[in-house]
Amino acid sequence: MKYRSVFDIIGPVMIGPSSSHTAGAARIGRVARSLFGREPKWANISLYGSFAKTYKGHGTDVAIVGGILDFETDDVRIINAIDIAKERGIKLRFIEEDAITDHPNTARVIIGDDMGELELVGISIGGGKMEVTELNGFELKLSGNHPAILVVHNDRFGAIASVSNILAKYEINIGHMEVSRKEQGKLALMTIEVDQNIDSKILDEIEQLPNILKVTKIVD
Repeated sequence: MKYRSVFDIIGPVMIGPSSSHTAGAARIGRVARSLFGREPKWANISLYGSFAKTYKGHGTDVAIVGGILDFETDDVRIINAIDIAKERGIKLRFIEEDAITDHPNTARVIIGDDMGELELVGISIGGGKMEVTELNGFELKLSGNHPAILVVHNDRFGAIASVSNILAKYEINIGHMEVSRKEQGKLALMTIEVDQNIDSKILDEIEQLPNILKVTKIVD
């Protein structure tokens, strides 16, 4: 694994006690909130492996909820995140799962309201870093450490090239890109990490392309 600075090694500024179980968990919750785009009315949080065994003692539960509330990793309100969520009328459910996963620090976060829901699987990989490995049934690899856009599209010839051409037109450099699909010719998902935040007008232009259904951005 490559580190960009000494802070990637010692971990982020955060509410403790653990960078993996607290900061990484908070980032999982916050990416889910960012992608959902609003405060949910309910959250079902399934915890696997080490998360399931130690989440109460290490604060994984309050950290994920803090992320869902859009709190930064160093926000002192994380300590009281569960109480704050309940005060805001958010129904919380924690599930300790027995299934064996590829990574010991795995959480499945399902959040929603009357308008819809979102399902995300994230892993905390150490030092406060995390990766999203699944989004609404699509497999992907998203670090959450860089600005990114997620593009839901029909699996058709030229869709990827058309999005790339618009980013190139605005001189936006792609750092990492993956495409996932559940079935050939059906829905697909582009995950594109870039070097700078993207203006909303560019996202609107991408969304107007043929076969592009929805564009969502994650701000670093």
